[in-house]
Amino acid sequence: MEFLLPAVIALGGMGIISAIILYFVSKKFEVQDDPRITEIQALLPSANCGGCGYPGCSGFAAACTQAASLDGLLCPVGGTETMNRIATVLGYSAVACEPRVAVVRCNGSCEKRPHTNQYDGTGNCAIASALYGGETGCPYGCLGWGDCVTACLFDAIRIHPETRLPEVDETRCTACGACVKACPKQLIELRRKSSGFHRTVKPDDADTLHRIYVACMNRDKGGVARKACSAACIGCSKCLKNCESEAIVIANNLAYIDDSKCTLCGRCVSECPTASIVEYLQTKEIVC
Repeated sequence: MEFLLPAVIALGGMGIISAIILYFVSKKFEVQDDPRITEIQALLPSANCGGCGYPGCSGFAAACTQAASLDGLLCPVGGTETMNRIATVLGYSAVACEPRVAVVRCNGSCEKRPHTNQYDGTGNCAIASALYGGETGCPYGCLGWGDCVTACLFDAIRIHPETRLPEVDETRCTACGACVKACPKQLIELRRKSSGFHRTVKPDDADTLHRIYVACMNRDKGGVARKACSAACIGCSKCLKNCESEAIVIANNLAYIDDSKCTLCGRCVSECPTASIVEYLQTKEIVC
């Protein structure tokens, strides 16, 4: 017992000294959190979808406070209204955020892209894509197992029971990009909800959504692509030759329409011989 008390006192003294040292070290190297981060995070929709490019809403809030301006920063779920509120908190100028929406660049429904074999594996696009090209002759087309549906946090995508193709509900889509990342065939793209103005719609009609895009990703040569799917782009360049706004490029036997240049004149839609160019106007989809 006579040795126990000094040992306890010594250990207690060492503990007190260590605690004091740790206290001063923690104060010296303490990182002060910007209170604006919490304020901005409260303005965000808390979807934590990663569509902004940061790990969750907290990461995006921190990035906003550290940036010199909000240029290049966007919460796709909150949109313009949320970004304007963030700009007010930070004392920055309001940033115009152009609405975007997910589009599926495959129009190969069952009747246009007949099955040549049957897949009996796991109902997952990523797994099926890793194993083989798909159940049809087009190795670029949608597999139809719904990885995009699973990835969507907003119930904005469904697989049509007849066509076996994904359909996007524009009223629910937030352009978070989760479906884009989930698709192993890279068939889903985020595009402007409205490009230019339609030839039959007034430019100031804000309630009208209209765009034109190529609903195909087949990069095979024309004859091979057409044999696999009747709605495939065959790279014939008719759309390119008839586009006065220079919004179309042909690369790897595939046409692509730049939505920042497209004026929706509709010439490419009427000239496309395979119905691979889709014209979307409000809630009606018109295929050439």
